[in-house]
Amino acid sequence: MKNISILVPESAVAEAVSNPRYMFSAANQFLQASGSEPLFDVQLVGHQRQVKVHDGFFTVTTDKLLNEVEHTDLIIVPALFGDMKSAVGKNESTIPWLVSHYNKGAEVASLCVGAFLLASTGLLKGKKCSTHWAYYGEFRETFPDVEVTDGSIITEEGRIYSSGGANSYWNLLLLLLEKYTDRDTAIMASKYFAIDIDRESQSSFMMFEGQKDHNDEEIKKAQLYIEERYKEKITVDVLADFVAVSRRSFERRFKSTTNNTVVEYIQRVKIEAAKRAFEATRKNITEVMFEVGYTDTKAFRTVFKKITGLTPIAYRNKYQK
Repeated sequence: MKNISILVPESAVAEAVSNPRYMFSAANQFLQASGSEPLFDVQLVGHQRQVKVHDGFFTVTTDKLLNEVEHTDLIIVPALFGDMKSAVGKNESTIPWLVSHYNKGAEVASLCVGAFLLASTGLLKGKKCSTHWAYYGEFRETFPDVEVTDGSIITEEGRIYSSGGANSYWNLLLLLLEKYTDRDTAIMASKYFAIDIDRESQSSFMMFEGQKDHNDEEIKKAQLYIEERYKEKITVDVLADFVAVSRRSFERRFKSTTNNTVVEYIQRVKIEAAKRAFEATRKNITEVMFEVGYTDTKAFRTVFKKITGLTPIAYRNKYQK
């Protein structure tokens, strides 16, 4: 029997608590239907019997208090709701418990922005981690000693698992189910819950809005220049001259504040514009390519796929109205 403890932190996203329980409980039914014994003992655990979640809209009744859990094989840390700093602060009492059971051999899996609570334990220090793409900047600023894996649906390192944004956590749950049972059971669950079992990237869902949460005014000025003139050919020298900073200093400061090189930032702005064109118009690939400042079809396709995980044609077919 595998003991699965679903942590119920205050301010958790309600679905990120109920869905893991639903899936592993359903897996027990799948196993029984195939003639096997149920494998999972799934329990909701928290620092009190009644925990308010989803900004107080729901209350979850836990099966056990934290101090009543003697042994567990897997701890699931659900996504948090609202302001991350405040949400983590409400759940500081869970941090020693997480660390203690990890040190006893338990695996730990965070769902979406549950990574903020997991990272607060220090267990992710020096490790890789996935989280919701919209929180990359805040996560990196809060936990500079953790490496965020851009676009990844699932990251695994040292008995610690993390997942990408929102419903991406279903893919992590399927991976864990397959690890504890077998491929057939995971496929059955993927069909039952209508999940694409082997999706590996959240890149196609990512929206690039520019990283401007910093105080370097010259770099912000350069960012706005790029975003307003993305159709033009923009060089590092042009930008450095525009903000009156030496090229070497400009490149260093740009990378430090935006977490992108200048070239990467230009590419991402252009590709974001291309994505919007594919979504909202019926323009063909060549028209969009020229519109965002590319003249080489191969180069455009290569950069587009690198950033979104899809070819321009696949993206257009997937999202065009």
